[in-house]
Amino acid sequence: QVELVESGGGLVQAGGSLRLSCAASGRTFTSYAVAWFRQAPGKEREFVAVITGIGGITHYADSVKGRFAISKNNAVNTAYLQMDSLKPEDTAVYYCAAGPYSGTYHYQSKYSYWGQGTQVTVSS
Repeated sequence: QVELVESGGGLVQAGGSLRLSCAASGRTFTSYAVAWFRQAPGKEREFVAVITGIGGITHYADSVKGRFAISKNNAVNTAYLQMDSLKPEDTAVYYCAAGPYSGTYHYQSKYSYWGQGTQVTVSS
């Protein structure tokens, strides 16, 4: 069993930055890929980024490529999402999720463990 807790969300102006954290407890983080998803009001939850268990491979949604960076520190069981050049359309609740890495990493069903989410609001 793995418990995930996100933090670091908040209100920021367009062009600003935020760093989200996803702290895990339970089984070692090394065994799992960690992904970030987000859900904007009135929209479906969407994939943002994923990193493999040992951190060697990352993938990003086209909408955040070049602006967001996912990382992972297995020593402290924490994953991060550095978000730069934020835009109002990045406003959403951001969720981290953990599960075995696969080629279909953008599907929510691939992840067994989810956090409760953290709100990110970008003002124009």
